[in-house]
This record gives sequence, C-alpha cells and structure tokens, in this order.
Amino acid sequence: MKRLAIAAAAFAATGSFAFAGGLDRSGQSIAVAFEKGDYIQLSYGSVDPKVSGTYAGGAMSSGDIAPRYGQVALGYRNQLTDNIAIALIYDQPWGAHSSYPASGTFAALRGTRAELTSQAITMMGLYRTDENITVYGGLKSTTIEMTAAVPGGGALAYTATGSSARASGYVVGVAYEIPEIALRAALTYHSSSTFNVPTSETSVATGGAAVTSTTRIEMPEAINLDFQTGIAADTLLMAGVRMVNWTQTVIAPNHYSVTLGGGDLQNYTQDAYTWSLGVGRRFSENLSGSVMFGHEKAQGGTAGNLNPTDGYSSVSVGLSYQVDAVKISGGVRYVQVGDATSSGAGGATGTFRDNSALGLGLSIGYAF
Repeated sequence: MKRLAIAAAAFAATGSFAFAGGLDRSGQSIAVAFEKGDYIQLSYGSVDPKVSGTYAGGAMSSGDIAPRYGQVALGYRNQLTDNIAIALIYDQPWGAHSSYPASGTFAALRGTRAELTSQAITMMGLYRTDENITVYGGLKSTTIEMTAAVPGGGALAYTATGSSARASGYVVGVAYEIPEIALRAALTYHSSSTFNVPTSETSVATGGAAVTSTTRIEMPEAINLDFQTGIAADTLLMAGVRMVNWTQTVIAPNHYSVTLGGGDLQNYTQDAYTWSLGVGRRFSENLSGSVMFGHEKAQGGTAGNLNPTDGYSSVSVGLSYQVDAVKISGGVRYVQVGDATSSGAGGATGTFRDNSALGLGLSIGYAF
C-alpha cells in the first residue's frame, strides 16, 4: 500500500492549476513535504479559460475576457534525521487576469483589464513525534504585483500600477499516518499576509498625471484538510477540503476608490469552500493513474466585472510513471465555471454563463 502514493502524483500535476474562488491559483499545496527521503519536484501547468458575458439583456457582449496563463511550482524535501525533515516550496499562490477585448460590443468595458501576480517561497520543518504523528510549520515570503485599467468608455481613462510588494506569513499543521494502509490526514493552516503596495494611478481627473499612494492589501488565511487511504488492493481514495477567508481581501487604490468615488476595484462578500474527491489506481509496478472531482459552491449575489465567475465543478484525469528514482506525472483538468452576475468596474451589470477552463499539467520528480 505504501507505493499507492505514486497515484496521487498524477492528480497533483494538474489538480490546482485552474479556476478557484477569489484569486486562488495554486491551492498552496505542501504535498512534496510528505515524500519519502530526499526529493525534488518541478511542476508546470497551463490553463486556457473561456469566459464571456452579455450586457443590456443580451444585446451586447464582453468577448472572451480571460487570457491563457501558466503556473510553475518547485518543491524540495530533505530528510535530516529519522524524525526531522525540511521542505522548501516555491509556488504562485494567487493571481488574476481579465482583459476585455476591443472586439467586444459593449463599449463601456472595452479595454478594461486587471492583472495580479504572486510568487511565494515557503520553508518548513517537519518533526515525526512517533510512528503516526507529524507536526510541521515554517515561514513564507510572498510578493505581489498588480495593474488595472478602467477606461469607462473613455470618460474615466483610469489606470493603476502596483509595484512589487513583499509580505511575510507562516504555515503550521499536523498529520496522522498509518503507512500500512497508505492513510494520511493532514490539516494545514496558512496565515494571512498584509502587503503595502506602492501604487501609481492616472485618470481624466489628474489630467493623465500620475498620483502615488500605498494600497494596503490583506491576502487571506486558509485551511487545507487533505486525506488519503487505501480502500482495496492497489487502490487509493483521496479527498480534500479547502477554506479561504476571502472576505479579508479588498483591493481599493486610493485615487480610484476615494477621489473618483469608484469604490473597491475588487472585494469579496463570502469565503470560499472547495471540495475534492477521487481515486488513484496502480496498474503496474511503474504506472498509476487517478480521477479526481472538484467542486466549489457558488456564493450567489454579484461578482465584480474584473472577476465574473462564481464557483465551479471540475474533473481531472492523470497518469504517473516511475522508473527507479524518476517520477513523471501529467494530466488534464476540465472546469465548468460557475455562472455569475457582474457589476462594479465599468459601471455595468452583466450575465456570465456557460463558461469553462481547460488545464494541462506536467511534473517531474527525482528521489536521491
């Protein structure tokens, strides 16, 4: 049953590289920390969303507003003693990219765009207290950058550029394992992080001249519960729950929100809860696969025009092939993006329905 863990890697290659609540992108996985011995893993995912909506009762269209994006993750684990290990994880935990094309027929939002990127490095220590319990924790350093443009049909001509800002946080958790049946339950807490982003803004009101301020952005705390267990010969059950406190997060540059009276560029009225459930199967000594289903409940209400989605349902299929110390995993994930009613930036209400995203992922791991 111990070798069944390789089946989970097929899902890990693509499992988090897709749409999720708020600005979530990576899911802040620490799975590499539970590999055995010394291990390094590089992962890449590509996501191609298709998101469009209509305005004025369907008379006008936004066009496809969600560009393709990529995700990179790197994990390293080192076994220092029989009971102590360390892990170093690089990921891109949060992100967003919306861009209303010039081909859209709704003039008020043509050219409206927003992008937020992030990079995080987490260093953790793990201590195995006995045969079954492991406690772990560490520090993380994260940077974010952002840009936005809200032409408002040309009348507003607003732009914002948020320079790179860094903030610190921490992660703590505990895991319970029974290796004989491949059982592991891990509860992980990720703290919130507060960024003071140097921001340059322009608009018609400034005559195109830049005004500078600091935008305070609190990125949210999150809790991950990950579970797996063997349920039959060569078969692994996997499940997970993730809660993210997105109500902590407000993006409101001073000139836009106060001087122009535009309110928040982006905010969230509810937290996000994501569930996943799947099975992994070992087909041979080297080959295993997995099927995983994911769901995030729609929150209802109104979403922002810069992020007009609400919940999702997904299915992922992956394969993992291991030869000696090398493990190669890949997979595909299809996401049915939840319908949303939008408003906010651009001053219009839209209807976004029948949207989707396709994610492809690949990871290469090496044990040494």
